[in-house]
Amino acid sequence: LGDSLPWGCNLIHSPNEPALEEAVADLYIQRGVKRVSAAAYMALTPAIVRFALSGIHQDAQGQIHRERHVFAKVSRPEVARRFLEPAPDALLDNLVERGLLSAEEARLGRLVPVAEDIIVESDSGGHTDNRPLSALFPGLLALRDEISAARGYSRPIRLGAAGGLGTPTAVAAAFSMGAAFVLTGSVNQACIESGLDEEGRKMLAEAGIADVIMAPAADMFEMGVEVQVLRRGTMFAVRARKLYELYKTYESLEAIPAEERQKVETQMLRTTLEEAWASTKAFWTERDPSEVTKAEQNPKHKMALVFRSYLGQSSRWAIAGDSDRRADYQIWCGPAMGAFNQWTLGTFLAAPEHRSVVQVARNLMEGAAVVTRAQQLRSYGVPIPAAGFDFRPRPLA
Repeated sequence: LGDSLPWGCNLIHSPNEPALEEAVADLYIQRGVKRVSAAAYMALTPAIVRFALSGIHQDAQGQIHRERHVFAKVSRPEVARRFLEPAPDALLDNLVERGLLSAEEARLGRLVPVAEDIIVESDSGGHTDNRPLSALFPGLLALRDEISAARGYSRPIRLGAAGGLGTPTAVAAAFSMGAAFVLTGSVNQACIESGLDEEGRKMLAEAGIADVIMAPAADMFEMGVEVQVLRRGTMFAVRARKLYELYKTYESLEAIPAEERQKVETQMLRTTLEEAWASTKAFWTERDPSEVTKAEQNPKHKMALVFRSYLGQSSRWAIAGDSDRRADYQIWCGPAMGAFNQWTLGTFLAAPEHRSVVQVARNLMEGAAVVTRAQQLRSYGVPIPAAGFDFRPRPLA
């Protein structure tokens, strides 16, 4: 990518750890990251607004130039509106007062949307509202046009599509609705570059469309937020849901009945609650001591931190390939994975070791082009056999 490196990174909303989110945004600005995928945001935060507007300037001709770009993942109109509008005055003023934006950057920030690239995220792996793309995309497209016209934006705002995109037909459908680009996620998780252990990638390669389930999210556990994960071959979702049920029912770890306590200690934590709290306390003492203080004053928060330790480690076990914890692997996954597996059945891409992000992306995009051309011909009245829509994966030349 030449001079454009480093191209981009993820910036996830951390409502329980705003200092962490701000530290990551600061790191990206310092290291020259020009683009972020803003994930799981429900509202604008100082971190994402600072990143979006840091370095913005105006030339002698009055043209506004942005140094950094936000790709905002949204699945609700009210969240999309926040990114399509300029940042609120109060938020901008606060950033100026803290010395995180200049007065000129804040002034220009009042003239542009927070994000000029919106990712319409439908039924995806991880944080998701499970919305169908065909219902979600047209509404956000209309919202984009409405706000752009009202604000008089001079530059176009692109809407991309994500979620459920595991086959050429699905990608072609996204473009037919007006998507400027597409974003894949679940199918990338199964690729050799994902960082997931080989065993986890094999599990993904065996998944069907229905082999996914919603489970409590580690980062927003107390809020009841869920993520979509792989169900086949792992007990994580069932066990995580049990922990959330106990959290909602009881006010402290000590209040959990003996029978339930034994299940938690033997099946999930594999240690006593006392030992689990000791290790959790050590973790938070180093990461954020205020969490320990809060937990020692609030038994329910203490319980949440202990249970979150299981949820957090379950992802690391899958990455590390901890075979002893295979039943507890947390692997984010949407129904696109099952559709991809069905499409690649009997082809070279059926084997996990052959799945690379380039092979997958090229086949999906070329296949989408083939499907689109076939549909164009059919719409003109040309009789197209079913085989004309059946693009099969093939290795890159």
